[in-house]
Amino acid sequence: MVRAGSLAKLADAQQTLTVPVPAPRGTIFDRNSVELAANEDSITISADPKLVRSPANEARRAAAVLGLDLQDKAALLEKLADRKSRFTYVARQVPLAKAKKLERMKLAGFFFTIEPKRVYPLGPLAAQTIGFAGVDNRGLTGLELAYEKSLLGRDGEKTVVRDPAGREIDMKSTTYEKPGADLTLTIDSVIQQYVQQVLAQARKTWQARSASAVVLDPRSGAVLAMATAPSYDANSTSQTALPLQLNRSVTDAYEPGSTFKLVTVAGALSEGLVSPQTSFTLPYSIMVSDKRIHDSHPRGTEQMSVTKILTVSSNVGVATIATQLLGSERLDRWIKRFGFGEKTGIDFPGESQGIVLPLDQWYGSAAGTIPIGQGIAVTPLQLAAAYAAIANKGVWLQPHLVSQIGVKPAPAPKRRRVVTSTVAAQLMAMLSNVVAEGTGTEAEIPGYSVAGKTGTAGKPDPRTGGYLAGKYVASFVGAVPASNPRLVILVTVDEPSTIWGGSVAAPAFREIALDCLRYLEVPPDRAS
Repeated sequence: MVRAGSLAKLADAQQTLTVPVPAPRGTIFDRNSVELAANEDSITISADPKLVRSPANEARRAAAVLGLDLQDKAALLEKLADRKSRFTYVARQVPLAKAKKLERMKLAGFFFTIEPKRVYPLGPLAAQTIGFAGVDNRGLTGLELAYEKSLLGRDGEKTVVRDPAGREIDMKSTTYEKPGADLTLTIDSVIQQYVQQVLAQARKTWQARSASAVVLDPRSGAVLAMATAPSYDANSTSQTALPLQLNRSVTDAYEPGSTFKLVTVAGALSEGLVSPQTSFTLPYSIMVSDKRIHDSHPRGTEQMSVTKILTVSSNVGVATIATQLLGSERLDRWIKRFGFGEKTGIDFPGESQGIVLPLDQWYGSAAGTIPIGQGIAVTPLQLAAAYAAIANKGVWLQPHLVSQIGVKPAPAPKRRRVVTSTVAAQLMAMLSNVVAEGTGTEAEIPGYSVAGKTGTAGKPDPRTGGYLAGKYVASFVGAVPASNPRLVILVTVDEPSTIWGGSVAAPAFREIALDCLRYLEVPPDRAS
């Protein structure tokens, strides 16, 4: 005979508990369905404090297995001792071996469930672009953060009945989880790998602080690769300093130097003020307000066409076009027309809009320095998009990183015409001349025509308003093949041991471009 009192005690001892069932995040793929961010099963350990017999003992044993420090051990003890709570996490995403060891101890009130853990199969590949998710599977940086709502999914839950020992004896109800949507990127993991290898080598060769690159498809605005060296392994973020996690092509602005001269020349051509053949008599240096502007290498007074001015990257020539013909007001309009001073709208968090002084603050020599890329700051992405517009017959396309969300295509990128197709063709011809016989000869690729521009820019010193001694950013941006551009590639090298963009960044551009052209099976467009 079973007494009613015993039955009541048994019923009271049984515990009904609702526990979450985490939803897996959506997988992130490159454009060829290579997994860049995925999920793997891990063990999450939780506890029901009401079933914990000895909080101090169980906290001590769990801390020993899990390797918790004194602070985390004290926090665990506090949670296990809270008898008002029915659920608390002990540890999430625990390695299988440790979880199994703890499970064998049969600690009262401890439960072990499978939970998806975010992993990055290719480690450092595109880490600064993809970003990473935290231990709670929430996106913290990069595309993981930008597309959090799509990737996250919806957690489920289950209500279970457990006996006095904590064993599950019945399930009352289940709400199934909804996995997050997958993302398909425009990034090509093969091209990304090429870029990262070249940047790492360039940084080592030139003993540089860092090096960055952007690879765009000018026909669509798709970002095929985006990287900064040094990089980091997205699977080991706790050991990575914050500066290494930044996608500097999007978040950082720098003085572009001579690569910006394209904007000044494009404005003068578009306004009908010059043609590629218009000639100027140019001394080695000129005064603009209180500043003397001179060319990079001493020379006598020369007669130069607009084409030659761009080919040899004459500061005096471009400043003359700007101050004598174009004027600050019109130049300011062209700077904005190309998109400088505002965000491109790329689907990535933390984008910088760069620094463009309002026209009413163009004091002193600004009318001569801004046209040559000094006193203005742009992001690598902004500049690459501007050159891509010229390569795309004058039409600017919004750069983007995601092509598909779940089964739906991502929103179409914005587009606008910047210059006429005629002006774009003139600029491409002049940029081709830069590589053929000007400052960019080290970007030449056998069998392919290349159009591009070198840049060497000082680094501003915010303390003095001048420039940091011996600190430069060397860059090269170009389109290939110039006759029918498939790629626009921008390379920047920060604080190299040799300052000139033609010597430092152009060879890196050449290596990236050659690898990509072979991989994409783009046929040569000229005799070797």
